[in-house]
Formats: sequence, structure tokens, C-alpha cells
Amino acid sequence: MARIAARKELIAVRVPESWTERLPVLEELEQPWEPVPRAALVAWLIFYALFLYQRARGTGLLLLMDGVFVPIHEGGHLLFRLGGEFIMVAGGTFLQLFAPFALATYFLLRRQSQAVAFCLFFLFEQFIPIATYMADARAQDLPLLTVGDAEYVIHDWNYLFGKLGVLDHDIQIAGAVRAIGWLGMLAVVIWLIWRGINDVPSPSPKNAVGR
Repeated sequence: MARIAARKELIAVRVPESWTERLPVLEELEQPWEPVPRAALVAWLIFYALFLYQRARGTGLLLLMDGVFVPIHEGGHLLFRLGGEFIMVAGGTFLQLFAPFALATYFLLRRQSQAVAFCLFFLFEQFIPIATYMADARAQDLPLLTVGDAEYVIHDWNYLFGKLGVLDHDIQIAGAVRAIGWLGMLAVVIWLIWRGINDVPSPSPKNAVGR
């Protein structure tokens, strides 16, 4: 039991008291993670491996998941339209990334590593279609979706890169964003494996009596 206690101590997150005094919700970070059953870990690894394979090929049924983020992206434009044109255009990508980040934060506080991994995986996965959109900033060959007046369609990254003065570097920026997406997805899978390996099962009542 001393070994289990030591492993729990090693894995636990120690939040400075000054932080928890200001934000008591951070105390949840000191709680142990919910364990990842071995069967669930294997199932998740098969899912992520298959998804990464289909993402690398650029085709596959699992990539339909990207369709979930389309209304989120468009909703971001509507949500931030009162902030001015630049904020409205940037708001689509912001909400597209913020939604899975916010969910990951929620599950982090609930110490549910499987859900955190799922949300973070698709947070980084969205970097791939975003990079594709970025790379099209000058060419503008991709078909565009819009909410509202179909005559008033803005290519997000042509507009944003133009305003930022980096339009000529759209391909290079897209390449960097794509690399971040791939590295992030792989890092999340590795983290989930690490969590599954280091999960410490709670002692059974029988073992507790034996002590």
C-alpha cells in the first residue's frame, strides 16, 4: 500500500494555496483522476489510430466529425458580429477552437481523463482543416459557406491575413499550424497512454480490512 500511496503522491497536482484561495475551483485539480480501464484504453487507442490514419489519407468516415465544427464556426461569426468586422471574421475560428478547449477544461476539473483526451484530440485535429483554409487565403479555390447574405461572403483568412499584412505567407503559416495539429494529436494520445499506465486502482474493501 505504501507503493500505491507513493504513486498517487507522484501523480497528484499540487496547486499553490494562493491560487486556491482566489479560485477555490482549482482545488479539484488536486483530486485523483478517474481510472482508465484497460479495455477502454485499448478501444480508445484503436479509435485514435484509425482516425489518424484516415486523417493522413484525407478520407474516411471518421472525418465526418469535422462536420460537427462547421455550425460552431459559423455560429462564432454570428456571436461576435457586434465586435466589428475583424472580430466577427476571427470569431468563427476562435469558437471552433474554444468549444473543445472549454469542454476539456470542464472534464479536467472533473478529473475524467478519457473525456479530456477526446476534447483535446479534436481541438488539435481542427488545426488541420483550419490550416487547409489558411493555405487557400490567396488562391481562394475552396467553396465557402456563409450564414446570411450569400452575396456577402468573406474568405476568413484572405481577410485576416490581409489585415495583418501576412497574406504572402499563407502557405508557410498553414504548414506551421498543420504541424501543431499533428503534434498535438499525437501528444494527447501519448498522454492518455501514460494516464492509463499510471492509474492506480482504489484498494478493494477486502484489502482494506486486511490492513
